[in-house]
Amino acid sequence: RGPETGITDKKCSRQQVQLKADCNKGYVTVKQIGVNPTSVDLVNIGKDEEVKMKPGQVLHIVNKLYPYTVQFAEESGKTVTEAEKKIQTNKMPREVSSENDDVELMPRKTMKMEMVDTQGSSANSKLSNTGVSPHEGTSSKKASVLEHLGHWSQGLKSSMQDPKMQVYKDEKTVVIKDKYPKARYHWLILPWDPISSLKSVTRDNLELLEHMHAVGQKMIDQCPARESLEFRLGYHAIPSMSQLHLHVISQDFDSPALKTKKHWNSFTTDYFLNSQDVIEMVRSKGKVMVKDHVSELLKLPLRCHHCKQQLSTIPQLKEHLRKHWPK
Repeated sequence: RGPETGITDKKCSRQQVQLKADCNKGYVTVKQIGVNPTSVDLVNIGKDEEVKMKPGQVLHIVNKLYPYTVQFAEESGKTVTEAEKKIQTNKMPREVSSENDDVELMPRKTMKMEMVDTQGSSANSKLSNTGVSPHEGTSSKKASVLEHLGHWSQGLKSSMQDPKMQVYKDEKTVVIKDKYPKARYHWLILPWDPISSLKSVTRDNLELLEHMHAVGQKMIDQCPARESLEFRLGYHAIPSMSQLHLHVISQDFDSPALKTKKHWNSFTTDYFLNSQDVIEMVRSKGKVMVKDHVSELLKLPLRCHHCKQQLSTIPQLKEHLRKHWPK
């Protein structure tokens, strides 16, 4: 927490995480210093524990908020500052994605790692807003940059307003296709009201949850493959996007966007909360209760959701799933 990152959330300690970059091996060791949870790919690290973070993984500084990625740029005979300029001008356009996807978002702010050169081995790092000062007469073999991804909800909200993305809308909700569908049919149902996540839901939202479920059922009823495919409606226990959204997804999981164990387990374990169960929970308890350590479910072995056979790899799983597709 502080002016370097722009984080003002008091649940984030001023010394929340310690980062140590190993430029030769291409990873950053992340140690949680603060009390509240820091996570990598939505898996909590634990106070005083360490994990290795590689490019492509997402670091959430605290409570699944403030996401960052790390990049290593190969540079020869150039100063660190020059390397950073190259990376910063190679920004990717903002895209909307469902959680658990490898997304490419325009960073709001680029945060540099201030590296202490230890003869090309690992370097202690801290976040700095002023960049890395090049040493006189020296060059950097590699430069490391942390990119702040910003909140994914903003891209999602813009898609809600985009007629090209909308599949259905009414006075309470809008339906859009998932940008990276994990099955042949995969829609997201979002309320127009700004509700950040299931954590914010109360009994006051019960009617809205029921309406979202009804809209999801309507999408299934209008689907041309409704007779041959099964569908589920539900929420991720810990979503990465901040706007509340209900998944409506066919159970074929026939999609090139389904690439990782995390993708699979987020839809086929108890990490995926059935819509009707969520409604009943809010009706009886007044809020949504998420079990402790639910993120550990994302690490479970790959297992077919139909016959429960265990598979070793995603390609093996996809080949196996063909047996269960409608003839």
